[in-house]
Amino acid sequence: MPMDGLTLGFIARELQNTLIDGRIEKVSQPEKDMLILTIRSKGQNHKLLLSAAPSFARAHLTEGAYANPQDAPMFCMLMRKHLQGGRMMALEQLGGDRVLKITIENKDELGDSAPREIYLELMGRHSNLTLVKDGKIIDAIRHVSGDMSRVRQALPGLPFVLPPVQDKIDPAYLNENELAEKLSAASGPLDKALSNVIRGLSPITAKEIAFRAAGLHKAEVSDLKTDELARVICSFFERMPSLFAPAAQMNADGLLCDVLPFPYLSLETALQRPFPTLSQAFDAFYFGRDRRDRMNQKSQTLKRVIKTHLERDEKKLALQEEELADSARMEEYRVAGELLTAQAYLVPRGAESVRLPNFYDPSGGMLEIALDIALTPAQNAQKYFKRYRKARVARDLARDQKEKTLQEMTALEQALFDLEACETEQDMGDVRKALEGAGILKSAPEKNARKKLKLPESQPMRFEAADGTQIVVGKNSAQNDRVTGSAKGGETWLHAKDMPGSHVIIRSENPSKEALSAALRLAAWYSKGKGVSVPVDYTLRKHVKKPGGAAPGFVIYTNQKTMIVSVSEGEIEAIKRI
Repeated sequence: MPMDGLTLGFIARELQNTLIDGRIEKVSQPEKDMLILTIRSKGQNHKLLLSAAPSFARAHLTEGAYANPQDAPMFCMLMRKHLQGGRMMALEQLGGDRVLKITIENKDELGDSAPREIYLELMGRHSNLTLVKDGKIIDAIRHVSGDMSRVRQALPGLPFVLPPVQDKIDPAYLNENELAEKLSAASGPLDKALSNVIRGLSPITAKEIAFRAAGLHKAEVSDLKTDELARVICSFFERMPSLFAPAAQMNADGLLCDVLPFPYLSLETALQRPFPTLSQAFDAFYFGRDRRDRMNQKSQTLKRVIKTHLERDEKKLALQEEELADSARMEEYRVAGELLTAQAYLVPRGAESVRLPNFYDPSGGMLEIALDIALTPAQNAQKYFKRYRKARVARDLARDQKEKTLQEMTALEQALFDLEACETEQDMGDVRKALEGAGILKSAPEKNARKKLKLPESQPMRFEAADGTQIVVGKNSAQNDRVTGSAKGGETWLHAKDMPGSHVIIRSENPSKEALSAALRLAAWYSKGKGVSVPVDYTLRKHVKKPGGAAPGFVIYTNQKTMIVSVSEGEIEAIKRI
């Protein structure tokens, strides 16, 4: 779920205990709407992630590895100027709502200490992160002009104004009389009434509080005594900080689907996985989702190009198959020409067709041959020979073109699969380079080539089986080449049969059943079959060969065994990734 006000209050208290009086050592901006502050506090480095992404707005400590762009964005450079070397003086939630204020003291251009404030607003598509000094906006990660909003702008130099306050009760100032009065005027389900009355409650949190207050999963306000209800709810909010025990809610497949600041009695307790800190719970919940979502957005243009090429290839293939079907009459043309040449004396002058004995037919049948009345029998024979030669050339050409078209379609389908597995810019660069190497895409001219830094080589995924055996999984065709090429002859190689997928290598020449089982599941999951009854081939690496001139990731292999494998995302998550 999005981080609500109640959860933000818990994360703010957790960050206060860890970061206050810490020194900001580094500022980075891995994404256009994300900032990471590396803070040295209490003898340790901590990475504070502040995200204003519409779907993933949040604040927490992270241990995730986020790749930074080659050139730091202007906003990042400005934040480094104002924040780097500064001290974290205060960190607080404002008004019980989804606004986090961070106060940092740092020296200005004259060497005098001056405070700056960072305001992170977790408001869905209106989320923003703003740097403020002396009440004025230095800059915002998302500019909001007057054309975009008449109520509130976010532009450098303008006075900073907090978001409009909702007509709801701040949980910090909750009292029985005011709450009872507002609940008395409400109607319908209790959880919805609480969301409308108290700030910062998401639907799932409102349901939890309603369940604790009324003892029912579905309670109506009209069926309850509001005075008693208000007393119980106020009492709950008073003792709520003492309930702090971070957890993540899992679904039936064992995948994280929500983050909870304390165990929710309204949810199945067996599906609530505890975490040492709320930041760790958020990190586990968001890291993979955020990365996949961002890579999916970045790869949309390339996906459209690939799909356009695929559509063209499908049309080409249909035409080539039509030409091959037409060339099936090639032998008829040759036979007709030879029969006319050998039996020209049997052809009447001016005939539109003739039936001649077919000495190529074992049963001695007759063959009817259409004629051009304007031509002699010999000329008609030459016309058929010409059609035969033309059909033979067309057949050979169509056969070669069809083979090339099929190879290109295979490369395009593999590229589409590879894009789904991309985790970094380097991964996406591998996909593009593979298409450029196959001649499908033109190489884009590099701008400022002298200044352009070479991106580090993308890395495959690495997993560890239950017995500690390492398993390597390629994320794209370029990585597949590297993964397979670097494997030893006695190591086990796996790949989903007859479909795009990852090359998988078990780094052992005598793998255990646990290692083989894990590798089979990984090969099935990281394939176009996505783990649903996927046939997976496996053999020794020494039986895998790459033909000369073959497209990236293409191999041939022998001595394989095949297993049909089905696997869920939860089972893949359970395999330790290293």
